[in-house]
Amino acid sequence: MAKLTYIKAITDGLDQVLQDDPKTLIFGEDVGKNGGVFRTTVGLQDKYGTDRVFDTPLAESGILGLSIGLALTGWRPIPEIQFMGFTMEAVDSIGGQMSRNRFRMSGDVSMPITIRTPFGGGTHTAELHGDSLENLFVGIPGLRVVTPANPYDAKGMVISAVENNDPVLFMENLKLYRSMKDEVPDGHYTVPLDKAKVVREGSDITIVAYSAEVNEALKVADKLEKENISVEVIDLRSLSPIDTETIFNSIDKTHKVVVAQEAQKMAGVGAQVASAIAEDDIMSLDAPIGRVSAPDSVFPFAMAENDWLPNADDIEAKVREILNY
Repeated sequence: MAKLTYIKAITDGLDQVLQDDPKTLIFGEDVGKNGGVFRTTVGLQDKYGTDRVFDTPLAESGILGLSIGLALTGWRPIPEIQFMGFTMEAVDSIGGQMSRNRFRMSGDVSMPITIRTPFGGGTHTAELHGDSLENLFVGIPGLRVVTPANPYDAKGMVISAVENNDPVLFMENLKLYRSMKDEVPDGHYTVPLDKAKVVREGSDITIVAYSAEVNEALKVADKLEKENISVEVIDLRSLSPIDTETIFNSIDKTHKVVVAQEAQKMAGVGAQVASAIAEDDIMSLDAPIGRVSAPDSVFPFAMAENDWLPNADDIEAKVREILNY
């Protein structure tokens, strides 16, 4: 078992699925010879050839249109959209086509497409390169939306996504790519696409988060432990569907909750989590549901991200507010 970065864990997972299934294909802008703009697919074209790992023109709608045709003819395409902001060029392929095809065809045809896309702030990218657009996609029936928060989950979930027969939007956080390492098993293993994970046990309050905000929540838990405040942290991992059972079980124990997300607040994943708690587990709460998110404004780029992104300080302030209610 090696200690890998988040990005290297994804590379290992992609290597594994290409090795296991000759019907898997990786394609997108610069993913072949250059190994991707972040080098996530580095070495894979040399290993598996230009028929299995190849570059495409700069045309997101064409990349995902190709994916649909390949899936319909028995392939398992793994297209990369170079940055999540560029999914806007191919929304019809995602929401109007691949997500609906199993329903249209009475389940006779699957859409085993894994759309990989980097997202998230904290690396001072240009406009449309860091946007967290999950709010736009979690409401599309037939589409799974997942995002790992650590290297172990990154490898196991990308393998699960490729092996799944539903279309999956696989969101890879830019800030996490090279900022953390974790022990990652060799070979094939999977992590479920529909199950949240309690990453830290606690008894006083629950923080529900996903992607980079999980690590911000863990910083808060470490800090408050010194004050004898016990914080439970849940990593959603799957944004659609959402594993409410794990959340409810935690709230039944702690009776207080804060929900944190990096994306804007309006119509977000955190709103769905809060709504589910209010609808089905409200009697377990001793205080209002706390929410932490980015402002409802256009995602700023470059250094302006520093003042816009929610961080551990924001989560801590909300946790203290709810604990003192």
